[in-house]
Amino acid sequence: MRIRLAAFDWLTEQIERHPDGLPRARLAEGFVFERQRVPLIGPQGIFKPKACELPLSITTIPNGPYSDAMVGPLLRYSYRGTDALHPDNVGLRLAMRRHVPLALFYRMRPSLYLCARPVYVVGDDPARLTFDVAVDDVAQLNEPSGTPAASEDRAAIRREYVTASFRRRLHQQAFREQVLSAYRDQCALCRLRHRELLDAAHITADSELEGEPKVSNGLALCKLHHAAFDNFFLTVRPDYRIEVKRSILAESDGPMLLVGLKQIHGQLIQLPRAVSDRPDRERLERHFERFTRAS
Repeated sequence: MRIRLAAFDWLTEQIERHPDGLPRARLAEGFVFERQRVPLIGPQGIFKPKACELPLSITTIPNGPYSDAMVGPLLRYSYRGTDALHPDNVGLRLAMRRHVPLALFYRMRPSLYLCARPVYVVGDDPARLTFDVAVDDVAQLNEPSGTPAASEDRAAIRREYVTASFRRRLHQQAFREQVLSAYRDQCALCRLRHRELLDAAHITADSELEGEPKVSNGLALCKLHHAAFDNFFLTVRPDYRIEVKRSILAESDGPMLLVGLKQIHGQLIQLPRAVSDRPDRERLERHFERFTRAS
């Protein structure tokens, strides 16, 4: 257990350093525990380093070779292969029986992973060749448990909530990765290329019924233009040209206003190469109508 707690502490530090995702190379290198190197990820989805008796992490890849999927408040995680007695599957089964925490890595792109920790195997379905996995709060690792029944009930409720929160974060992060990739890591309005300063902006807000996390409902925007877009200082018309609010065009307020907003008025935005990824014209039309009313 000491190695696991050290691994989770190390992951917390890495997440603080890499908030957009953990580099695979860093996970594969791992950390040193009592003069022994402990990698966090390997070539197989279920990974057990030499220093551990049971698996330390599981990895899931969207559209990968296994049909892992979020089902309600749980991740349905596929067995390795079809043999329920494969050592990797036996290892996860033992982790479930012993309530051993693991780390979960979700691949955003080949070299970048989102991490949840700790996660617990809470179900085993040999007929479907899957395990059920729930995410828990890392703060609970060092909390003393109460009576077994009460503790189990509280843990189930807490894990359902934390897993749902992780699922939302996963969707948001996946949307960001897809949108920034489609726009070749640059702001669609000003071509700024510093990824740390870019957002995946929704055309139809994700709080609305039609605000799906699809690339065609997104724009890669720098922080300035994201705020200006959301607050109707500017918009993108259905013909993909930028329109800046008239009162802003008439205003005089230094070089940032001139270069950041005024000079892009009427310009065509940078578009994704794939036609299917380009901004949905109907969504832009609705945003333009709101922009007109706000002006």
